[in-house]
Amino acid sequence: MSMVSSLAAIVLAAGRGSRSGAGSPKQFRLLGGQPVLAHSIEAMRRHDRIDRVVLVVPPGGIDEARTLLGADAKGLTIVEGGETRRLSVRNALEALAAGDSTPSHVLVHDSARPGLPSSVINRLIAALEAGAAGTMPVLPVADTLITDQDGLSGDTVDRAPLRRVQTPQAFDFPAILTAHRDWSAPDEPTDDAQMLRALGHDIALVEGDPRLDKITYPGDHERMERQLGAAMSVRVGLGFDVHRLVAGEDLWLGGVQIPHSHGLFGHSDADVAIHALVDALLGALAEGDIGSHFPPSDPQWRGARSAQFLAFAVERVRARGGRIDHADLTIICEAPKIGPHRDAMRARLAELMGLPEDRVSVKATTTERLGLTGRGEGIAAQAVATISLPERK
Repeated sequence: MSMVSSLAAIVLAAGRGSRSGAGSPKQFRLLGGQPVLAHSIEAMRRHDRIDRVVLVVPPGGIDEARTLLGADAKGLTIVEGGETRRLSVRNALEALAAGDSTPSHVLVHDSARPGLPSSVINRLIAALEAGAAGTMPVLPVADTLITDQDGLSGDTVDRAPLRRVQTPQAFDFPAILTAHRDWSAPDEPTDDAQMLRALGHDIALVEGDPRLDKITYPGDHERMERQLGAAMSVRVGLGFDVHRLVAGEDLWLGGVQIPHSHGLFGHSDADVAIHALVDALLGALAEGDIGSHFPPSDPQWRGARSAQFLAFAVERVRARGGRIDHADLTIICEAPKIGPHRDAMRARLAELMGLPEDRVSVKATTTERLGLTGRGEGIAAQAVATISLPERK
């Protein structure tokens, strides 16, 4: 048995994607509301055996990748790729080798395969711990195979021993690093398993998954978008909050400080808009409410910015493999006027949730001078959040 004591993951996103027919590299296109490459990064980060993720991007593309990923780029090692797939992997391996702690094993995955289930990673780890220096997921070939002889059908090819190769492929780190450093063959390998096999190592095969199909040709992206939608369930959460207005307090609404004679009173900054939105997200997840995660009795949240509560709720959605589709917020008050600040609130909330602004709605209304909001004694807010979560298997 070979213990996988530390496991790193390399996500390759340095290709040009010319065969996909997209105007931009396929790994940067949106799929299910987030970049294609983000799906693989999330899958790696969610797995409890993976310690570190390295993203490989096109030369000169590090800033673009960080902008595209936003908050998801935090803690991610991003390196530039090379002219070939082999050189891109080599750059990532060398970055891992130069780190403070070299991993015992590594996964190498193509970001154009965004539908990565944890069960495949588990099977790869099991093969490594059984002693394999390298392992990869494969699927049998279901279709009849023939040769093409100038547009006419040729002989049938025996499909029984054939397998479709997928990624991620998993390797003993020193072995695959040596394979890359010593590679001198004139032909470029199409994957890393070929390179390790050329050194005399056996490559163990594990069961792959149809969800790991690759985005390669025109139409693949749209097909995968449909598959992703079919595998997600839509959840809707409702949130409501109210705080009283007092003199001498700053007024925070929707993550924006608003000039006003009074501010909202509460244990944190009392941003009712964000509090309602946090409750809506947690409600959609069925994970309690803001008070259960940030109890007002806990002194560490005294005066805290509500933006960190929203960041927590957003991370909970992502940790479940989900995405936020839309947020609709209504602020209820007589004063101040919300209209002049609405666009700033939308921009700030969109930034905090990692969404485009057209997926965030901010509205305001009054209660026709009825009740505590009508008398100017407080401000209330209600929010509806729509999210999508993977169906549990």
